[in-house]
Amino acid sequence: MPPLPPLPPSARETWRLLRGTEPVGEILVDEVDMPWLEGEFRPGPAWPEFAPGFAECHRLAEAEDWEGWERVYGPLEDACTLHSPDGPVAEFMLHVEPPRARFRFHREPFEEDRAR
Repeated sequence: MPPLPPLPPSARETWRLLRGTEPVGEILVDEVDMPWLEGEFRPGPAWPEFAPGFAECHRLAEAEDWEGWERVYGPLEDACTLHSPDGPVAEFMLHVEPPRARFRFHREPFEEDRAR
């Protein structure tokens, strides 16, 4: 199946990755292939602290070392919140390989998170 055409500029949304109130980066969404969204990643002031972790996640995923990936990704996800134009989402999976980022999200926590 061929890739979907890019979104027109009027349909693009900016999502924000934050640590507390500090910007880690922004994602200008320009492609949607549900459940994944993809776009241009614009690093924020906190990005240098997170860049090595996301690079390691990419390396581990390429090596299909999923246990290692979970060990590295978990603290990154715990430290950040992903905000849609409507506000924060409860769950997300994010891959950042500057200048691009790809993510999926859920507005509600997963069932296992509610049980904690």
